[in-house]
Amino acid sequence: MKIISIIPARMGSSRFPGKPMADILGIPMIGHVYKRVKMSKLLNEVYVATCDQIIFDYIESIGGKAVMTSDCHERCTDRCAEAMLTIEKNENIKVDIMVMVQGDEPLTFPEMIDEAVQPMIQDSSLVITNLVADLESIEAFENPNEVKVVMDMQGFALYFSREPIPSRKKGVLEVPMKKQVCVIPFTRDFLLEYNAMEPTPLEIIESVDMMRILENGQKVKMIPTNYKTKAVDTIEDLKLVQEMMLKDVLFKGIYL
Repeated sequence: MKIISIIPARMGSSRFPGKPMADILGIPMIGHVYKRVKMSKLLNEVYVATCDQIIFDYIESIGGKAVMTSDCHERCTDRCAEAMLTIEKNENIKVDIMVMVQGDEPLTFPEMIDEAVQPMIQDSSLVITNLVADLESIEAFENPNEVKVVMDMQGFALYFSREPIPSRKKGVLEVPMKKQVCVIPFTRDFLLEYNAMEPTPLEIIESVDMMRILENGQKVKMIPTNYKTKAVDTIEDLKLVQEMMLKDVLFKGIYL
């Protein structure tokens, strides 16, 4: 199978402009993501998809592969789909699985890619998977920057929200507190099918891409991971990630 990863990244984040090039212990954030994803043994290749020349030039400067895309995309999946089609055309290949890894996840472990992809290799009925991890505090559970998810008994997503779900308001304190981790493999055809769908009401309300899939009657298989990661949405997140990176085994042992 031809399995690639595409990391979407743009400088124009509304919450944190210039985020992909934010310095984390001497390396831009997008550099950490690229180097770590590149370590996955299941991937044939890794690309960064961007509309910003500064990101493109940086990735090429470290020997990586970058693809320029339109600057009109509102969703990262749109950017990944455009990049995938460009890669297929330029390299004369046909992708089987495209793994989207967000460019603001600098603590991603390569094993997380493998965890997300293996179920799709083993079960051809799965067209998309998504990692899920525990939220370790009430503060994180109530943080709107963390996308929460609830699942059915078979591990398929029932709903995603930036609100705390399930509710703790009925006095049940030990509710499952789960977050979406943005390592998301798509089959090639389903990525294109997804991007052909119109944005859906709950997707817009919740500001969560995956709701478009659920609202169209499709299933998202959630795959548990025990790896501790932290997405960077704010300056405060960046400071926390810098502290976590000081203790990170991959950073200290392999690519520093």
